[in-house]
Amino acid sequence: MTVRKPVSAGTGVIVGRRVTLLGAASLAATSTLAMPHIARAAEPIKIGLLLAKTGQIAAQTEYLANGTYLALEERGNKIMGQPAELVWLDEPSPQAATQNMQKLVQENKVCAILGGALSSNALAEEATAAQLKIPFIVDNAAATEITGKNCNRYTFRLNTPVLVQSRMLAPYALNYGKKWYHITASYAFGQDILRSSRELLKQAGGTEVGADEVPLNTPDFSSFILKIRAAKPDVVVGGLSAGDLSTFLKQWNELGMKGKIPFVEIAIGDTDIWAVGPEAATGTFTKMWYYNNPANPPAEKAFAAAYLKKHGRPAADKAWMGWITARSMFESIEAAKSTDPMAIIEALEAWKFQDGPASYAYRKFDHQMLVRNLAVSVKDKITDQWDYFDVKAVLPEKAEDLEKAFGTQEEIGCKMT
Repeated sequence: MTVRKPVSAGTGVIVGRRVTLLGAASLAATSTLAMPHIARAAEPIKIGLLLAKTGQIAAQTEYLANGTYLALEERGNKIMGQPAELVWLDEPSPQAATQNMQKLVQENKVCAILGGALSSNALAEEATAAQLKIPFIVDNAAATEITGKNCNRYTFRLNTPVLVQSRMLAPYALNYGKKWYHITASYAFGQDILRSSRELLKQAGGTEVGADEVPLNTPDFSSFILKIRAAKPDVVVGGLSAGDLSTFLKQWNELGMKGKIPFVEIAIGDTDIWAVGPEAATGTFTKMWYYNNPANPPAEKAFAAAYLKKHGRPAADKAWMGWITARSMFESIEAAKSTDPMAIIEALEAWKFQDGPASYAYRKFDHQMLVRNLAVSVKDKITDQWDYFDVKAVLPEKAEDLEKAFGTQEEIGCKMT
């Protein structure tokens, strides 16, 4: 029997299997080099979202997240022409939040982070952002120190600081009288309110007739309400957040105090008052944005309409806060044409959004967004399950007074390196 031997590839007659495989591999490599337009899909640009998924603030963070996602969807889920995605991790406590911030940067490879629902979390997170050298926008927390003595180059903040909002609200509280009773949360936000409110009351020549600092997630406020009733103040100045404010106002009504002593507080959230219900809702508050404000500029009206269409309910103020901060981040990455941290930071410092008469930007020396606030009061008669407020004023009344209202660098104590 004759055995036919394989001949060299050059003869074109019979090619051995090993030679064939080597030739195919060589051809594939050559083809790849010859056609550079065939490339691997670009890795998506990732932005971290660091917001509580459980706890008393979760009702607010759901809206913050919804607004953030909507801002990305409006861009076709792209930044710089590349796919972009959000990576959402929890912030159950300051320590756990900073650990998740590290995970976002080191494992998920995000180029920037949005978050900070509670002041206690945000203060820890901004220090970690500086350590990790990651751009970070605080979208909700209001403690003065965030853009004050704790400021750093990597951190930006939307919400108006407690001290500034307290100044805005003080004239409304003083309209009721100069005998104030304070009930505030025993963490950074409430402590900041108590400190600033006491100073404003002192300047006005008023008297504090009582004060209580209460723990987060307090289920029963009856003992505090009885103390307030006995003290007979002209007005109660609150410093309670999220679910605690809702619980307090419900029990305030149940104990017959609604309409007896006025209640005022800064930074009301729509979810807070919606949880109270129309029968118990009461008070005058500061507020960053309201979906049913007739004076909302065009882009914000379009946002409110898009949110309603997608979710079947109006956009809470927190949804707008998530939307505007996300918009500033996405547009700044686009303007930087880079995911380099310092390039993004410089673009955020230069970012500006003009929407009709409304203008939004971060002040360079402290990275605080300068935004006029609203003074709102609960309607005498609520006929809509979402529309609780009458807008009483825009604060400050003159747009040119906005910079002054937020204070000078010396006043707020920001020394950014």
